[in-house]
Amino acid sequence: MIDKLEFFIALARERHFGRAAEDLGITQPTLSAAIKQLEDQLGVMLVQRGSRFQGLTPEGQRVLEWARRIVGDARTLREEMRAAHRGLSGHVRIAAIPTALAMVPSLTTPFREKHPEVTFSVVSCTSLEVLTLLENLEIDIGITYLDNEPLGRVVSVPLYSERYQLITAVGNKFSDRETVTWAEMAELPLCLLTPDMQNRRIIDKHLREAGATVHPTLESNSMILLFSHIRSGKWASIMPLNLAEVLGFAEPIRAIPIVAPDASHLVGLVAVEREPHTPMVSALLYEARLVAESLGGV
Repeated sequence: MIDKLEFFIALARERHFGRAAEDLGITQPTLSAAIKQLEDQLGVMLVQRGSRFQGLTPEGQRVLEWARRIVGDARTLREEMRAAHRGLSGHVRIAAIPTALAMVPSLTTPFREKHPEVTFSVVSCTSLEVLTLLENLEIDIGITYLDNEPLGRVVSVPLYSERYQLITAVGNKFSDRETVTWAEMAELPLCLLTPDMQNRRIIDKHLREAGATVHPTLESNSMILLFSHIRSGKWASIMPLNLAEVLGFAEPIRAIPIVAPDASHLVGLVAVEREPHTPMVSALLYEARLVAESLGGV
């Protein structure tokens, strides 16, 4: 039944029989037959059928919650037995918001030194996508904001507080200042992350509260693209202090604290709230606490 529950989770995630089958590496008839067998075993209809996938039935929604729990427990059991046999090994899947990507090595580097048989994959995505990937068991941990929007049922480890700076070239407006205000940001040609990013929603909130109306001259979901425009000397941006420090901006680029207010938001590691966690997730939570201590706490 575990395999069928994993198939059902994939179908609920993709909301399309063809895409779910492709993701699972099986044929669509095989997936359809497995879902039908699961329905027969449970004695309820799970999927609203028509010419195409139309969603889950109320019973299907409830079974999905159980499926995630059961599949998660089965994976935990397998990982625990593997760890007991040969130590911690395997693959860690991480999703992080763009502004937190620069700190990921602070977690992965010491973790791999302790557990050399572990490999990693890291994807950049929105805070909402981080939580969705966690819920669907597609990642092991996420790194996202902890204090700005609802997180749902997760366990979290605060890593650092994100503060904001104006990043601009020497010679541009305000580049000779020690601080600038949120209200003054309206006077600059800003390049910012896209509105689907929580960092952008945070920035927009502080700008509104300061009475500033900003119409960015460029928006992107790529931090690299924002960096390249700033380095051209013609653009400015608002970025977290820790990100600016990691990038090591030097002349002719300046990082200037934004005040009135001196805003901060908590960023941390999140994992599915469950007991027990897999040995891998437990070790990552422990490592995250050490990272938080090394960063000076929050």
